[in-house]
Amino acid sequence: MGRPRSFIVGLVASILLSPLATVASSEAVAARRVASPKAKPKLSAKCEMPRFRIVVDVGHTPDSYGALSARNDPEFGFNFRLARLITAKLRSEGFAETRLLVTDGKARPSLFKRVGAANEGRTDLFLSVHHDSVPDKLLETWEFDGAKSYFSDRFSGHSLFVSRQNPYFATSLMLARMIGRQLKEQGLRYASQYTLPVMGRYRRQLLDKDVGVYRYDGLIVLSRTRSAAVLIEAGSIINRDEEMEMNSAERHEAVAGAVAVAMREFCERR
Repeated sequence: MGRPRSFIVGLVASILLSPLATVASSEAVAARRVASPKAKPKLSAKCEMPRFRIVVDVGHTPDSYGALSARNDPEFGFNFRLARLITAKLRSEGFAETRLLVTDGKARPSLFKRVGAANEGRTDLFLSVHHDSVPDKLLETWEFDGAKSYFSDRFSGHSLFVSRQNPYFATSLMLARMIGRQLKEQGLRYASQYTLPVMGRYRRQLLDKDVGVYRYDGLIVLSRTRSAAVLIEAGSIINRDEEMEMNSAERHEAVAGAVAVAMREFCERR
């Protein structure tokens, strides 16, 4: 659906070759390594900001670029731009060991590359950045830029996911709640549709109805990382209005700032 694949691949390649890629380029090699199983590391009782190791994972890859937006732009580009800003914000707050993680390849193999890179680096927090869509059955058609396109204006908002299979589920949930509260203070609303039957196999248990934290045990990047792990769907790019917001500097700053404030709060509590 949407624009030809060659157009999308070219667009993604241009993102990776642009100045936006400077933060990620040195980490891309590390992202390709898959760590062998090791003993579960202990999460430090203290959070020393200069030493706290955070991996900000760019969801999807140039080969497996995730959802297409209502205007046929690949999710990977949205993820990359926001994840880079979050990384910069965290570093500016004093989290010097924060790094951006970019992987390549097809969907499932890339998931194990992410987990391997995070576990090999003895990460303290794994934050995976994504943008949302809806199940195919909820899509409607329209024409954009001369091409048949798909959208759903019915749902909008961000959401946060954690896994009970993660060895640090309680910490993951606490962090997700902190991020959710900061997003709420920015005036942003979470996506409530995951509790509805219409979501089918994408339906999830809502763990925090105030700030929009959901349980998603099956996600590899949440369940198999040996650190606290949170996945954020920063907003819906299949919603035509919210897609435009997700392309704005204001929305980027709001989300990245919320993550940075939440992380500072987390460290101050430990």
